[in-house]
Amino acid sequence: MIEEIRIRDLGVISESTLPLGPGLSVVSGETGAGKTMVVTAVGLLLGNRADAGAVRNGAKSASAEATLTLPKGHAALARALEAGADIDEFDGGAELILARTVSADGRSRAHVGGRSAPIGVLTELGETLVAVHGQSDQIRLKNPAAQREALDKFAAEAQKQFPAAMEKYRAVFERWRAARAELELLRTSSRERLREAESLTAALAEIDAVDPREAEDEQLKAEAVKLGNVEELRRASLGAHEALIAEDYGDGPDAVTLVDTAKRLLETVADSDEELAETAKRISEVGFLLADIARDLAGYATSLDSEGPGRLAEVEDRRGELGVLVRKYAPSIDEVLVWADAARTRLDDLTDDSGRIEKLDAEVAAAVVELEALAADVTRLRRTAADKLSKQVSAELKALAMPDAKLVIEITPAERGIHGADDITFLLQPHAGSSPRPLGKGASGGELSRVMLALEVVLAAVDPVPTFIFDEVDSGVGGKAAVEIGRRLAMLARHVQVLVVTHLPQVAAFADQHILVTKSSVSKTSGGGITTSNVRLLNDEERVRELARMLAGQEDSATAQAHAKELLADARRATP
Repeated sequence: MIEEIRIRDLGVISESTLPLGPGLSVVSGETGAGKTMVVTAVGLLLGNRADAGAVRNGAKSASAEATLTLPKGHAALARALEAGADIDEFDGGAELILARTVSADGRSRAHVGGRSAPIGVLTELGETLVAVHGQSDQIRLKNPAAQREALDKFAAEAQKQFPAAMEKYRAVFERWRAARAELELLRTSSRERLREAESLTAALAEIDAVDPREAEDEQLKAEAVKLGNVEELRRASLGAHEALIAEDYGDGPDAVTLVDTAKRLLETVADSDEELAETAKRISEVGFLLADIARDLAGYATSLDSEGPGRLAEVEDRRGELGVLVRKYAPSIDEVLVWADAARTRLDDLTDDSGRIEKLDAEVAAAVVELEALAADVTRLRRTAADKLSKQVSAELKALAMPDAKLVIEITPAERGIHGADDITFLLQPHAGSSPRPLGKGASGGELSRVMLALEVVLAAVDPVPTFIFDEVDSGVGGKAAVEIGRRLAMLARHVQVLVVTHLPQVAAFADQHILVTKSSVSKTSGGGITTSNVRLLNDEERVRELARMLAGQEDSATAQAHAKELLADARRATP
């Protein structure tokens, strides 16, 4: 639950601390005092969009901070740790601090457990920590999508097989949608696919006619360089050969002869020294190696004579053919071959359209049959859940001074979608014998408030969050209905923390703690003034005065105070 909320320079609130506790807390105050800033602060902590206009005039920034205590193992703690938060643990639970700062230029920063975090993390945490309800939520309640979501949330908890049924339906729906989209693409783009197939066929025919080999372009390039320098290569190889073996017995000694002479000299004394004998063997090996190299050079020079200008012309012609492919399809022959393999695969796909269309037709038809069965199963489970939810909410409405009212949940066939094949409509039958009408058309603001509260009370039993915040959801309600709303809020507060911003004394009387927002004007020397608000927890005497103000606008009136005390006494007796 939320232990404390600290607000600085938000709206008309300069700096205030809102102490909260378990049970039901109410926030009241004069119109314009800044009561809704409390809800705005919580909204910022839940990741709502930051509004620079909410920053107090003259301030550089506004901030909201909350301290929460949560039981060990709560999902919010795990997510906060993932975000790098520092969490203080104690016996049986942990303390988590959330903070949000909004600058006057609209920039916003979030902190989770003392560490900077993306705003989205606050949103994720908020989904498991707080449920906020206000007039905008009554508008949301009129939305068919929100009504379906509320029913499905109830069904998921009330019927354990519902989540599995929805998951299976959605998996088949996605498969059906993907197959149908591919089928539609094949049928509408057949002309474009035919042109692509013709282009790929021509390209592959050109590549196949040249029949390139891996790395052939690099090999031919090296051969062309060699053939272009035949004379230089011949002179170098014959000169090296001559230096090793002087076959024309010239005046200069050749390398083989010199090595042989060295070997013979050492062999004459080899018997006298083992070291020289070993050296003679090594020189003999050098002689053999030089003779081998000389033979290789002779063979190399002879091969050059067979690779004349004719071979060079062949190489250049072949390089020209490969160059055409490289310019058209890829930077190298190896990449041309890779492109050709991919093109063949694509061509097979394009030329198999008729077979693919037939296969997809069968797949779509089979998926439709399966979807119909799965959708019917989802509808059946929804109807069961709708009947149960309707009865429970109707019972709550009876307790909220709407004794003859009934929530009717209508499920009608709809076009198949990701959420099933149902249209879900919440209707309110306010009186016996009257026709049920959609909430958006037939329900007043006060009735919507009570329907929403009844729904929340029922849903809280199956999917609770630690804290509920209601922002003047009792608008348009008075008299006995207001008393009953206070009673139901108090009952809800027995299981979760509830914070209510209200203007009704009948509701405020049920509070476990009453928080007052007051405003005042601070004069300035220029003659103007600044409106500020303060937030404080009321004691018993102050609470009587505030209820008297809410009742009659006269907190000092003895009659109003007597009535306030009576309200408090009645609320204590009525709270179960």
